[in-house]
Amino acid sequence: MGKRSSQGAPRQTAGTGKGKGRGTRSALRPAHEPTKDDTAGDESLAAETPVRTSVPPGGRERAVLVAVVTGKAARNVVESHLDELAQLVDTAGGVAVARLLQERKSPDPTTFIGKGKVSELAALAKENGAKLVVFDDDLSPSQARHLDEALPADVKVLDRAGVILDIFALRARTREAQIQVELAQLTYQMSRLTRRWAHLSRQAGGIGTRGVGETQLESDRRVIRRRIGTLRERLDLVEREREVQRKRRAQLPAVALVGYTNAGKSTLFEKLTGTSTLVEDRLFATLDPRTRRAEVGDGVAVAVADTVGFIRKLPHHLVASFRATLAEAALAQVVVHLVDASHPDWPDQLAVGEEVLASLGVEPKGCIVVLNKVDRLGGALPPAPVDRNVIAISALTGEGMDSLRDRLRTAILSQPGLETLRFPAEGGEELQRALRDEDVVARRFTAEGIDLVVRRR
Repeated sequence: MGKRSSQGAPRQTAGTGKGKGRGTRSALRPAHEPTKDDTAGDESLAAETPVRTSVPPGGRERAVLVAVVTGKAARNVVESHLDELAQLVDTAGGVAVARLLQERKSPDPTTFIGKGKVSELAALAKENGAKLVVFDDDLSPSQARHLDEALPADVKVLDRAGVILDIFALRARTREAQIQVELAQLTYQMSRLTRRWAHLSRQAGGIGTRGVGETQLESDRRVIRRRIGTLRERLDLVEREREVQRKRRAQLPAVALVGYTNAGKSTLFEKLTGTSTLVEDRLFATLDPRTRRAEVGDGVAVAVADTVGFIRKLPHHLVASFRATLAEAALAQVVVHLVDASHPDWPDQLAVGEEVLASLGVEPKGCIVVLNKVDRLGGALPPAPVDRNVIAISALTGEGMDSLRDRLRTAILSQPGLETLRFPAEGGEELQRALRDEDVVARRFTAEGIDLVVRRR
């Protein structure tokens, strides 16, 4: 039986969908407005992705959230996943007005929820004035097409991945982020072209019409494949540029901040580096990578890199597209895995992050796990994960920040290949040579003179 309930959320559009009478409009917000150079030779694609404003004329889009309880997860867990989906819809600009849950052994291969539930979903959307339905799990292209055909023409269909991509398109500001988002969007859309172009998907047949050339569907695939190739080339160039930047920062040990979205990475980044950045209680409030210098005491300076947040059911093609950004974690000397300790599902969020880190080649047990937002716990700290290097802090109030800096400094100074060089207080030519030729990790002034902690090249 399905469960219905109302739930609100705020802000901008969750994207345009497809289906009967929806023509060729994309379900995803473009990451940026294509320039003339971007669309040169790609006329079909340029016409295909009009730039939309952040807020639709009628205000926030009303959405019905849909999930299936299969027995792999308890009903209350699925409910919590829908709570997170409601936050995603809110961040994308929509408002969740109703939910539909169905219990079944496995998703229906045709419509995910079955023919009877589709009729119930259509009635629920009409009852609540919703023009958007969002599924918490990925829909196959055929499932999305059948749902489009079964639901009213003005009701759009998206899955969790589509909403996440739409948010990323909304948040992308730098050239790198825009390239990464567009690449992920086109990869996502490639397998879904059948429903976008169903009305043009057949070759003309009969005497006198054979060999008329490719269908619109084939043409669109060709255009998108060409565009994906161009974006991958540009992303390779961005990765080379980032490698050059890393080499420039090579003298400073790298510390990467990773963690579930909205865990407080931006607040911690501000506290460590003393720089101002966007801090907002919203999923994926920041997307673009940043690296800044930070002092962690005893003369040790580090380069702190903020990275894109994790989330459960993160689309694999999105992880692939953001490999240049996530590489900061893979290449860092110290990885700080931030967790919102005030969230009831924080152990699951920690597990999601560790799964992504493992896929990047980062050993989760080697990370510093930071339980953040302890100021919301009223003094009762959560149980520390076993076999992890754990510290509890509040990046907002500053509680535990000195201990975190101590932990970072210890981790940096325990790296292999470090050596301490001692020089007299007056310095001299040997000190100047060391500063010029060595990778200096820390510089200390003592009563006896000057100590340099260096990394041998």
